[in-house]
Amino acid sequence: MTTTHIEALYEQHIKSLPEAEQLQLVELIVHQLAAVAADEPQKQRSLLELEGLGAEMWQGIDAQQYVDELRKEWDHRP
Repeated sequence: MTTTHIEALYEQHIKSLPEAEQLQLVELIVHQLAAVAADEPQKQRSLLELEGLGAEMWQGIDAQQYVDELRKEWDHRP
């Protein structure tokens, strides 16, 4: 497996830092990213953006048969 630039940076410079310094670094990164995010206008999202998401999971599955199997399971619950 090849090591990416970020992984190499972590291994060489960050991993050996004491935990307190690693946490300090994480805090700096989080604050910097939060500042960037605050400057960006928030896009209005739509539920319709999710349309078709995960469709590949259902390929080859008959919807009615799936519902029938679920109903059978519900009938057998205590």
